Amino acid sequence: MFRTNELENKVAVVTGTTRGIGKAIALGLAEAGASLALIQRSENDETKREVEQYGVPCKIFNCDLSKPEEVREVIPKVVEKFGTVDILVNNAGVQRRHPAVEFPESDWDEVLNINLKAVWILCQEAGKVMTAKNSGKIINIASLVSFQGGITVPAYTSAKGAVGQLTKALANEWSSKGVNVNAIVPGYIATDMNDALINDPVRSRQILERIPADRWGAPEDFIGPALFLASSASEYVHGHLLAVDGGWLGR
Repeated sequence: MFRTNELENKVAVVTGTTRGIGKAIALGLAEAGASLALIQRSENDETKREVEQYGVPCKIFNCDLSKPEEVREVIPKVVEKFGTVDILVNNAGVQRRHPAVEFPESDWDEVLNINLKAVWILCQEAGKVMTAKNSGKIINIASLVSFQGGITVPAYTSAKGAVGQLTKALANEWSSKGVNVNAIVPGYIATDMNDALINDPVRSRQILERIPADRWGAPEDFIGPALFLASSASEYVHGHLLAVDGGWLGR
């Protein structure tokens, strides 16, 4: 069972925290008592200021997730500042849309580097810390396209499909070492990444008609699932892909 302030004295690392799902999860973890390491490319400190209203330590670590050499340095910097890493939320991601026959290689490389390679590196570096102390929670953000093909998003689909399998692979290896590795699978969420779909009246209507909950998701819908997977309430949950999709996959 999740308890109020259960995450006190825990150090949480969250990527992509300036807006959307990442910001909502960071604030939820802070409210539960966790110290926050915000991994973001921007200098925007809005989320940091909101986190600090909960009275918890918070620091921004600037990092371009498209550059593996920068990604590799982040977790050691967090450990140097906070002493450890207890929770990792791999949320940051980018989307590029083109018909498959026209998809630029540069966009493919960008999406795979940020949405998959950076996730792998952060998992690996956090895993070194967590397995050494036999304790830790890793939460990857997958996608409906971890299960479905999507349209005009071959790079995103490839990356998110791999994130789902990476989650299972690491869970198989690290569950016996006290580390829970799971993923959250967002459905169609009203965030900047989906502006193109939201602003397309035909596609937006088609999507909404397919969601049993009869609404697009909101970033705040991810706070509860993230707290569950970050807390002792999920001790026996390993390698699970938790859909937060308004019932889309069940339809």
